Amino acid sequence: MSFQFIHTGDAPEAIGPYSQAVRSDSLVFLSGQIGLNPKTGEMVSEDFTAQVEQTMENLLAVLHAAGCQASHVLSVDVYLTDMAQFPLFNEIYGKYFSRHKPARAVVEVSRLPKGAQVEIKCVARHQG
Repeated sequence: MSFQFIHTGDAPEAIGPYSQAVRSDSLVFLSGQIGLNPKTGEMVSEDFTAQVEQTMENLLAVLHAAGCQASHVLSVDVYLTDMAQFPLFNEIYGKYFSRHKPARAVVEVSRLPKGAQVEIKCVARHQG
């Protein structure tokens, strides 16, 4: 089994000892992304909508670096610090996964790195 470690400057640098993603055969495992601006490494905003949108853009950037796109995503894990934001999260998330609907879990957590309100990780299948 071979491993390929994925890295792109179009998504924030890892804030710990891990890779943005790892590809093994046809599966790509993406580490959790939060709403950090890739250029500054700072949270894009305290606004929930802005954080979700940046988180999704970061996730897409890592997917693209791995040779994948949103339609290759098999499963998504979402961590929210406030489940009351769930309806708004679904509205924003639905813009990124409108026709293609991967399996998904959403859980509420007490805290996330850098004060983020949302973190998203996923598993995708590389089509090449």
